[in-house]
Amino acid sequence: MKQLSLSFLFLMMVSFAEASDTLIIRSIGQDFVPDGKGSHAAWAAAGWEEMPKIDTMATPYTARFKTLYSSKGVYVLFEGSDQKITSTYKKDFSEMYRGDVFEIFLHPDPSSPMYFEYEVNAFNKELVLMIMNLNGRFGGWIPWMYKNDRKVVKKVSIQKDGGKMKGWMAEVFIPFTLLSPLENNPPVPGSVWKGTFCRLDYDTGKMIKWSWAPIEVSFHEYQRYKTIVFE
Repeated sequence: MKQLSLSFLFLMMVSFAEASDTLIIRSIGQDFVPDGKGSHAAWAAAGWEEMPKIDTMATPYTARFKTLYSSKGVYVLFEGSDQKITSTYKKDFSEMYRGDVFEIFLHPDPSSPMYFEYEVNAFNKELVLMIMNLNGRFGGWIPWMYKNDRKVVKKVSIQKDGGKMKGWMAEVFIPFTLLSPLENNPPVPGSVWKGTFCRLDYDTGKMIKWSWAPIEVSFHEYQRYKTIVFE
């Protein structure tokens, strides 16, 4: 029997992934600078992924995201309908999850209880953490030497209609150098990670959650994260 080619195996993986609601991250050859609006032509190659709403709320807000990757890092574009920004957190590395945010969780090596968390809010502020989660006992650490090519590039924009807010977007570039403590990184075509993409909103006076991967209580249920395949 002839050995199957790597390209054929990858096509089989992609086909299975698409059938099982796994995220396929498309590759791009040229890096670009996020503008907070998803204006770059490269985004045309990526489809929107919906983030289901976990909690009930009177206002029918929606949330979705796109992804791309290059040899240097992964891009994420968020979009959420919204009527106001409910947050007082205007400093980086604050408790931003107590206000409106988009969140990213990347788990390159599912055999390890360590993963990466990133939060960005409508004030263009961020929270960057490496998480160690031991059976629900978890803590987060800010990455060391967070600067230069190890620093996330991010930009947000507010959408308005007739002067009224109708939503906001966040565009993020996460360099693979920042994730260097994690195994199975940087990814190559065919690499498989786990992860999820989330949103929090407090316009109703309580926490309303959206999550791409299913959860019971919190976004830190990493055993429930979905599969991510790099094309």
